[in-house]
Amino acid sequence: MARDTQSIVKMSRREGYALHPKAHKALVKRSTPPGQAAGGRFRSKSSQYALQLREKQKVKRLYGLLERQFSNLMVVASRSKGQSGAVLLQLLERRADNVIYRAGFAPSRRAARQLVTHGHFMINGKRFNVPSLRVKEGDEIKIRPSSTKTEYFKNIDQTSPAGESLVSWIAVDRPKLQVKIIALPAREEAEPDINEQLIVEYYSR
Repeated sequence: MARDTQSIVKMSRREGYALHPKAHKALVKRSTPPGQAAGGRFRSKSSQYALQLREKQKVKRLYGLLERQFSNLMVVASRSKGQSGAVLLQLLERRADNVIYRAGFAPSRRAARQLVTHGHFMINGKRFNVPSLRVKEGDEIKIRPSSTKTEYFKNIDQTSPAGESLVSWIAVDRPKLQVKIIALPAREEAEPDINEQLIVEYYSR
């Protein structure tokens, strides 16, 4: 399965946005893009295309998608009812790996993706290993019984402390390691500081 193996800290510096929890400290220490010396000068004004490109790259990397995956999702969003940008963010939030992260069962989306591909979870009683699986209202995701014996899940409170990523559209049963989708995600509950209109404009060129 294809995945982006670039350093998440370098990508965060390039986008000027923490794409992973561990990138926050790195950005505080060094916020300039890779290859840019500290204190170096940036161009005073970026073109509109550059702004669109950077926003697209930021969101794509934030949710851990490759270019083809992201562009295909944009096609689906543009053909759906509603504002394309808001629909795109909803589709991203509905990815199974994002739900695992939001539920607090993984410290990052990258970690959640790995847990899913290793087959540690079931959806509606059936095992799955596709991170891009799109959840719908009423779906239930829970840990496979055999996976509860692994060191990761036995020490879940240390490996992935709960509380930071919870959203209102999922109901989490932490002791049972299961989550139910009780609504579809609202635009306001996607990641902050995203200008989805720039992404729509990028793909409308």
